[in-house]
Amino acid sequence: MRVRVLSEVHDEEALRSVEEALREVYGEEVEVEFVERIVSEKFLNKDRGQYDAWRIVKEYSPTRRPDEYLLLVVEEDIYAAGLNYVFGLAWQGVSVISAHRLRQEFYGMPPDRKLFIERLRKEAVHEIGHLHGLTHCSNRKCVMAFSNWIGDTDYKSYMLCGQCRRRLERGSEI
Repeated sequence: MRVRVLSEVHDEEALRSVEEALREVYGEEVEVEFVERIVSEKFLNKDRGQYDAWRIVKEYSPTRRPDEYLLLVVEEDIYAAGLNYVFGLAWQGVSVISAHRLRQEFYGMPPDRKLFIERLRKEAVHEIGHLHGLTHCSNRKCVMAFSNWIGDTDYKSYMLCGQCRRRLERGSEI
C-alpha cells in the first residue's frame, strides 16, 4: 500500500516531516498533495461549531484508490459522535487529522513550531496505524495509545511499541 496525503494545511516543512515519519514507521511510499479545501460547510455542525469527522471520511472513501490509504489533513476542528473533539479518525482506508488543536495557540500559549510538527507526525502515524488494522495500545509511550487530551499526544512517541510492531508484521503475513 501507499499513502496519499491531501492537505489543506499549506506547511511544506510539517508535511515533509509527516511524510518521513510515515515512511520510517510503515515503509510505504507517501505522496503529499496540497489542496485548497477538503472540508466543506456540509460537514459543519453549526450547534457545535465543529466538523463531523465521520462524514468527512465517508465522503472521501469512494475517492480512494484500491492500492492506497488516504490521509486528509485539515485546519478545522473535528469531532466524532459521543466525543467533544478528536485529533483524528480513520475508517475504511481513509483517515482525517485536524491541525486545529495541535497548535499551542489553541491553548492560549505562544506558537511552538517544533511541537506542532511533532504532534502532526504522531497523529498521522496513529491514524495510518488504524488503517493498517492496529487498535489502541495500553502502552502510553506507543503512538497507538489513545490521546484523550493533548498531554497524551505530547507524552507518546511517534513510533510503534514492540507489541504493535509485531501485530503489524503479523497482519502483513495474512
